[in-house]
Amino acid sequence: MKIKYNLPKKIIFCKKCVMSNQRPGSISEFFHTKDRKDAKYLKINEQDGICDACKQNDIKNNIDWKEREKKLIKLLDKHRKKNGEYDCLIPGSGGKDSAFQAHVLKYKYNMNPLIVTWPPILYTDYGLKNYNNWINIGGFDALVVRPNGRIMKELTKLSIINLFHPFQTFILGQKNIAPKIASKFGIKLVFYGENEAEYGNPIAENNSSLRKKSYFAVKNYKNIYLAGIKISELIKKYKFKYQDLKIFLPINDNEISKSKIEIHYLGYYLKWIPQEAFYYAVKNTGFSPRPYRTQGTFSKYNSIDDKIDDLHYYTTFIKYGIGRATYDASQEIRNKHLTRDEGKNLIKKYDGEFPDRYFTEVMDFLDIKEETFFKLCDKFRSAHLWKKKDNKWRLRHTVNIDGADD
Repeated sequence: MKIKYNLPKKIIFCKKCVMSNQRPGSISEFFHTKDRKDAKYLKINEQDGICDACKQNDIKNNIDWKEREKKLIKLLDKHRKKNGEYDCLIPGSGGKDSAFQAHVLKYKYNMNPLIVTWPPILYTDYGLKNYNNWINIGGFDALVVRPNGRIMKELTKLSIINLFHPFQTFILGQKNIAPKIASKFGIKLVFYGENEAEYGNPIAENNSSLRKKSYFAVKNYKNIYLAGIKISELIKKYKFKYQDLKIFLPINDNEISKSKIEIHYLGYYLKWIPQEAFYYAVKNTGFSPRPYRTQGTFSKYNSIDDKIDDLHYYTTFIKYGIGRATYDASQEIRNKHLTRDEGKNLIKKYDGEFPDRYFTEVMDFLDIKEETFFKLCDKFRSAHLWKKKDNKWRLRHTVNIDGADD
């Protein structure tokens, strides 16, 4: 039985939340290859059956947050400018998390942030409204960095065909653009929201407030991949020009060292609870949830900016057996907004629901035939996760123990 993407052979579910050990850890997108040989997955302890994300949440609940806030104020005082210049930079597209951190930093801690936005591939109507409200009602200076639309479209199409990863070009931009703009403006402090360890990356990553350099900087560009293809091949075989690709590439390590930019997670200093960030953004920046339930889950307010969001989570369901309801339920269980049994019921009801609301529009925009997408679904399934029974694909194992092989 062929196992794809270096996934763990044995499928295990956390006994505290509902996440499986097939959940991929966050990686540097510019090293994302087709086989993902270096991929790491959520660790679930063999003795107690608890995943690293839940263990990290327990650690978070025992942190002295007043002491952490003192450290934050010390950091802010170090970078605070009194001449009207920007003293920190916040990347964001108008979601609840970036709205929360920008507003808190400006209006509670009296910083002067510059907002930098790498726009979604296809803004939803309410996503664009939330972005405009964030800037206009929240009250911020903002810079929008919009890449070459033709190149963005072509790379997104290739990332689906080669990696089954519709969201890669947006992730590349959102993660790479902040330090590059900070360098150009002479801003030495950049904030992201919560550390990836909150969701399953190694717990040790949350021992520091600093974002790992490997996420946003490289020493050379020879071994970088975009859409699963080496830069040199994109230029030679696909006829891209280097200057058109450069905006998607990370900052050079030497430039980061020279400019002395520090990239921190605000979630290291302030206790990060997504639902509370949502309520805060509603109150202070005019944020609104979707007017209807998001397909594939029970939520209305997570990742709603881009019409490709829904498709992205469907591809994770195909590749890893983990749909959007599993991601959302695990988070809400850890924050005690759901019981595990409630989460399991929601997964049974919504996980893997096909997101057809924007599907045709997205396929038309990317010039991909709908039947091609469904063929890719079958191509990217891993045999240890999926089984075809009565001409229908079924997960072999589920958290509800009702899979084809359970």
